[in-house]
Amino acid sequence: MAVLSDAKIRALKPKDKPFKTADFDGLFVLTKPNGSKLWRFKYRWLGKEKLLALGKYPDVSLKQARSKRDDARSMLADNQDPSAVAKRMKAEQEAEHRNTFARLASDLLEKKHKEGRAQATLAKTSWLHGMLCAEIGSMPIAQITARDVLVPLKKAEAKGNYETALRMRSAAGAVFRFAISQGLIDNDPTFGLKDALVRPKPNHRAAILDPEGVGALLNAIDGFEGQPTTRIALQLLSLTALRPGELRMAEWSEIDESGSVWIVPDHRAKMRRPHAVPLSNQAQSKLAELKNLTSWGTYLFSVYSVIQTMYERQHA
Repeated sequence: MAVLSDAKIRALKPKDKPFKTADFDGLFVLTKPNGSKLWRFKYRWLGKEKLLALGKYPDVSLKQARSKRDDARSMLADNQDPSAVAKRMKAEQEAEHRNTFARLASDLLEKKHKEGRAQATLAKTSWLHGMLCAEIGSMPIAQITARDVLVPLKKAEAKGNYETALRMRSAAGAVFRFAISQGLIDNDPTFGLKDALVRPKPNHRAAILDPEGVGALLNAIDGFEGQPTTRIALQLLSLTALRPGELRMAEWSEIDESGSVWIVPDHRAKMRRPHAVPLSNQAQSKLAELKNLTSWGTYLFSVYSVIQTMYERQHA
């Protein structure tokens, strides 16, 4: 039985055509005309002769080649085709390197866009992703550890941006959970960072909490002598508890007078679904007052509509 050695392999000289030099148990070196020496393992699978590439000498040593050959023989004994196993492993490795944090973050952002998330939300998420990707964007998602994620978080924290660091952790966690849903990883490494960041004491927004103060504010609004639409908008905010953005861009078509309901459409509602707001008698009264100013236009609060109405009344 011919057995190779490093000395014999180094002594092999290229010829006009490729030639084989056997070791044993199916392993051999294929010497190419250009001088390359390639490891090959010959075996039979389902009655057909097949070859498995094991690497190039001396990158893969004789000892390593024999070890790979033995692994392949073990697969055969376990009723597995070594070539099929090698192809599957290569495909998995290539997929792992393609599925970087940056790519998964982009895919998640696209998903949120298709789900109809607000543009402001998408922009904020993209900004957080950008700071994360500066450090871990090019890394395969399956190889990222909690320590890797901590690097960009601590950089933000070092600048005193504590709230930003917390939001970055949350954004990173969303990307990892998205990767889990795609079957790419099993765990979210940001889970272990829950207590790693500074949590600043929240500064609550100023608010009027006593009944007398609330009454004084409402009286001040009622006595406002500026633009009538501004006064009505403030009054409707207190009567409906709508968000300012929901009120500011409101359209007359959203008011269901017969049902005394205001339907805020999904594209302006916080939860991205239609929001029904019951209208009290006081709210309906304010809307009736507003109609005298802007009902001919699309929007409830339109400066152009007010100016046009005032012009028409002056020249009636």
